[in-house]
Amino acid sequence: MKAPISVITCTHNPRRDYFEKVLSALKSQTLPLEQWEFLLIDNASQQLLSSEIDLSWHLNARHIREEQLGLTPARLRGVKEAAGEILVFVDDDNVLDSDYLEAAFKISKDCSMIGAWGGKIIPEFEIPPPEWTKPHLTALAITKFEQDIWSNLIHHRETTPCGAGLCVRKIVAEKYAELIHTDPRRADMDRKGKLLTSDGDTDLALTACDIGLGTGLFTSLKLTHLIRASRLEEDYFLRLAEGFSYSGTILDYLRGKRRFQPAWRASKTYLLYLRLRYGSRRCRFYEASQKGFRLAQEKIADWENCSKS
Repeated sequence: MKAPISVITCTHNPRRDYFEKVLSALKSQTLPLEQWEFLLIDNASQQLLSSEIDLSWHLNARHIREEQLGLTPARLRGVKEAAGEILVFVDDDNVLDSDYLEAAFKISKDCSMIGAWGGKIIPEFEIPPPEWTKPHLTALAITKFEQDIWSNLIHHRETTPCGAGLCVRKIVAEKYAELIHTDPRRADMDRKGKLLTSDGDTDLALTACDIGLGTGLFTSLKLTHLIRASRLEEDYFLRLAEGFSYSGTILDYLRGKRRFQPAWRASKTYLLYLRLRYGSRRCRFYEASQKGFRLAQEKIADWENCSKS
């Protein structure tokens, strides 16, 4: 009898002390081992993880090597290999609460109208975050909410889970794989090496709405996101701002919602206003976001020109 849940962890050169915490949390799950499988997708790590990470504690665990670098190819490999009807994506810095899988399984049975769901994500910082970072911390996959919420509206993003601890029905993941196969442009939204583009997880979750299901956030699901010191540096946040702006614009375009930026907001006068009113850091963040938006618009223009030729 196959396990109803497949836990999929995609990783590229994982930080070992963090990954040990991830594995320890999986070992401590209250859901019996026979009810879930564990797929560790080694996404072109420098060292073969199969020779360094012991999965013998779980009789239904597998090492899988995916040579094509990028979170999207790694996720799709996990989807292809998974036997469960419910897929739970656990990043290599996600420490699940001990009842996470049990709660995810219960939601899958109690809420048949939900196709993709997630929960609360609590940060654990390697160092205290500097004061200036506080307005930007939500970009580090930190979610707070006080009651269960769900929707089946594709542009109602308040109920869309992020990639950390993302739970999806297999039929949703397979539909997502089909969409990427027929339209490879969708693979341009997720992280690849050091590129901080994102929104592939959002596209995956919203695929639930494409097939008549909904997305939701549930208070019974909790995990801790381990955040290393390097992710609290300004350069990292600036790269995030650029990546989010780029992939968010691409996602909206592919899902029929074109973003347009008022001309005055791209002007030198507006940049001067930001610098004088809010300081140079605010201006740098705005410029990073604008750069991502411009790059996305250029990409979209290339696609449209190709379609016309």
